[in-house]
Amino acid sequence: MLRPDIRDLPNILTALRVLAAPFVAYLIVTGHDWAALLLFAAAGLSDGLDGSIARRWGGTSDFGAWLDPLADKLLMLFSLAALYIVNVTPLWLVGLVVARDVTIVMGWVLVKLFALPVPTSPSFTGKLSTAIQIFYVLAALLLLAFDIEAPRLEHAAAWVAGFAAILSAAAYGGTFLHGLFRGRRTA
Repeated sequence: MLRPDIRDLPNILTALRVLAAPFVAYLIVTGHDWAALLLFAAAGLSDGLDGSIARRWGGTSDFGAWLDPLADKLLMLFSLAALYIVNVTPLWLVGLVVARDVTIVMGWVLVKLFALPVPTSPSFTGKLSTAIQIFYVLAALLLLAFDIEAPRLEHAAAWVAGFAAILSAAAYGGTFLHGLFRGRRTA
């Protein structure tokens, strides 16, 4: 029987987070609020844990560097879409987050395709936007689990998450344009 090495654990945890995304959405849509909250929280904790293990025991890999942000995006997109379905998240926020993520992925593909001198590591604003989205979903799930109605809080939190997504998209766009024009000057 194959025994995974401790260095494989980060990728295993990340893969489990990818698999958890549709289950979180299913639990939200079917009204299993506590289960959705617990699974979402466990997925969030695994995100921090996989990075710590990778750094501590040298388990970083190109595959993990690609899979980790994908897992984050899938968890957020599935959760936000499910929260929209149950009338918690506004459609404009879901659309904004999807547009931001699709644009970032398309930009990344162009950077790789044309070997543009653009850093492809996550930016501070990107990490901040993801953290705010995580707290947004967590807060929404807490309100659902405790059956608390707080429309003003939900509305304000949606605007904060949306603003962070816009800032992040603008920062990535600026970085991309800077690299594009710098790459043209050297060509």
